[in-house]
Amino acid sequence: MGSSISKGLVGIVLTLVVMNCSDHYIPEVIGHRGARGHIAENTLPSIQKAMALGVDGIEIDIFRCATGELVVFHDDTLDLLTDAEGYIEQFSLDSLRKVNVLGGYQIPTLKEVMDLIDGHVRLNIELKGNQTALLTNELLQYYFEREESGWSPEKVFISSFDWKELELFYSVNPTVPIAILTEDDPLDAIPVASRLKAFAINPDYETLTAENAQKIQEAGFALYPWTVNEPAAIQQMKTLRVRGIITDYPERINVLEKP
Repeated sequence: MGSSISKGLVGIVLTLVVMNCSDHYIPEVIGHRGARGHIAENTLPSIQKAMALGVDGIEIDIFRCATGELVVFHDDTLDLLTDAEGYIEQFSLDSLRKVNVLGGYQIPTLKEVMDLIDGHVRLNIELKGNQTALLTNELLQYYFEREESGWSPEKVFISSFDWKELELFYSVNPTVPIAILTEDDPLDAIPVASRLKAFAINPDYETLTAENAQKIQEAGFALYPWTVNEPAAIQQMKTLRVRGIITDYPERINVLEKP
């Protein structure tokens, strides 16, 4: 009888210790498209807001517009987020300058975003459109080679659902870290992650379980799930010891741990 009670108490204590460790685990905080929950996504003010909230990094999306510049925008069309309509890749940069993102903001270029952040936090560049890999590499090299720049390869990482675009980027730049984006079973991303020497797999958080998270981590890859906004989901990701959390609300992630 006494032995059973002792074992029961030990189990309770161990459970409390694990819960306490999970509660105080501090993952990296990655602002999703800046601070999307506060200010229009992928705009300079949204990125400034995320930095003010103390993020470790910022995730943005890029397309190549018709005149060749890399612009920061998520959707392939302007229809939902702006006062214009049409495919973003068919607009010149001058035309995009006249487009208003909801709330009266402007679509920035990748160069403008990099100038704003200047390496103060990490930047996750998601390649959304065609022909973005090579142009992104060219722009990154421009910043890496400038002595006055705050950018270096470890302050950037490249992700995409288009694994062929990631392969193209890796073929010209094996130095900048790569993360494999996936919305299906994240275990399916392990082969391409191994081939591209990726450091991370970025899954839809709803596809992540204790089992597949452990397998991915044991294979040597960090996890950066998206888009984790609700307290229960945040706590679940902390319990899984993910490296970082991509969120619309950066202030929610480590509210007890960070001032």
